[in-house]
Amino acid sequence: MADPSLIETTSKSSSAGGGGSDASRIGDVKQWLTQEFSQAGKEVPDFEYTPRSVAYLHNLATLSQAQTQASKILASDFRLKASEYRAQAARIREILESVGLAQEGLGSNVVSSAQVLANVANLLNIRDTELSSFLVAMGDISLRKTGVEEKRAKAQKESNVLLDYTRKAISRLTYLKRTLAQLEDDAGQCEEHVEHWKNNLALMLGKEKQYNQETVRFKDTLNRVGYTPEISHGVLVELAERRKELEKKTKPVLDTLRSYQDLPPDKALAALAIEDKKRQYAAAEKYLEDVLHSALATSE
Repeated sequence: MADPSLIETTSKSSSAGGGGSDASRIGDVKQWLTQEFSQAGKEVPDFEYTPRSVAYLHNLATLSQAQTQASKILASDFRLKASEYRAQAARIREILESVGLAQEGLGSNVVSSAQVLANVANLLNIRDTELSSFLVAMGDISLRKTGVEEKRAKAQKESNVLLDYTRKAISRLTYLKRTLAQLEDDAGQCEEHVEHWKNNLALMLGKEKQYNQETVRFKDTLNRVGYTPEISHGVLVELAERRKELEKKTKPVLDTLRSYQDLPPDKALAALAIEDKKRQYAAAEKYLEDVLHSALATSE
């Protein structure tokens, strides 16, 4: 079968050089097809001679003829070498017979040794049985053996590295399997915890909703009583301390008022004393109000 690359190359060169007229190319193709099919004992099948098919068949015919010519040259050369080998074998046979070493006169062990020697020479791919040829062939085999041993040592080293990697991979795989088994065991416990957390989450969501409702209710209560962000815990503590101070200051006045209740029923003196204590009490209340207002103003 013709090489497609050679056919393509021949096609390109034929197209570039013209390659003759279409009619001559069709004639060459028909002649080549007739010759080839007649050698096979068949007739040329009918087909349409298109420019593409004619170009392909013409290139194929050119290549086939070139290969046929080359094979004829090689066959002629092989026949010539075969005749030379036969002539040389005849001369060697005559020489051996003249010295009494004809094959018929040799012992079976000698023939076997000669056959073994010939086989070894063919195995070593040498043209003769000279000692130098055998030595050269053995040296070449030794070099090739050394190269093979080096390659074998390199392959052994790579094999050891791969074996080490394989062992490490097996060890890691075993560790991963143990880890996977442990994770699978832990998964059941984790599922129980997750289920517990889900239940707690549902409870917490209910509590959150309840606390939000209570927060809204408390805010409404604070808004109704007039609570403002300015009334903080610190302000209330400060007001409570000032209230205690005022109570300490007003306590003597109240004690004095209570003592007047034990006086003799002198209306004029009692009225004057009462009026005086009322003025003191009013002054103390006014002072208390001023202190409260100043405390609120300071917190704002």
